[in-house]
Amino acid sequence: MGFLRRLLGGGEKSEAPDAPETPPDGAAESAEPGPADLDAAERDHELEMLRSEQERLDELTQRQLRYAKYAWEPPAQGGEKRAEDNDSASSGG
Repeated sequence: MGFLRRLLGGGEKSEAPDAPETPPDGAAESAEPGPADLDAAERDHELEMLRSEQERLDELTQRQLRYAKYAWEPPAQGGEKRAEDNDSASSGG
């Protein structure tokens, strides 16, 4: 950090150039976010993303996405069994 400060002309703030700076009044402890703070920040971010997604999509698209997991898909035509499967079993001898 001290190297960048000297390089960019920020001046000397401590005697040791690479020593980490600690803000006064014990603010160093509050700078480290706890797990509760990270969870709250993640929830806020997710809510913001959901709101922006809702604003971006119209009502029909939202409905289609909501019910996509209930959509019916027809079975594959012919199933898994193929015509060659019977021929090899019956004419084996």
